[in-house]
Amino acid sequence: MGIDSVQMECTIGIDMNVINATVLRNNLSDAMAKVKNEKDYVLIAKRGKVTSALVDIDFFEDLLALGNDEYLRSIKQARSEYESGDVFGHDEVFGEI
Repeated sequence: MGIDSVQMECTIGIDMNVINATVLRNNLSDAMAKVKNEKDYVLIAKRGKVTSALVDIDFFEDLLALGNDEYLRSIKQARSEYESGDVFGHDEVFGEI
């Protein structure tokens, strides 16, 4: 019995994968593979209530970065520079390689 045959699909504005904690415990390897290969996260429900999440490490690192004000300022600055054309071309950065 793989994770696909036992997971529940919920729709709350977007499609989300939700799995019961007991099912997750019995299918952890499958759930981890699904997160790695198909989804950024799987929500974990206990007694019908979502309480936790299993997330891809890259997705988690992105979430942590979004909490960093300096990082967010650098993104805004980069977007502003890009929109104004203040960018370097490939040759300017790498020259003749």
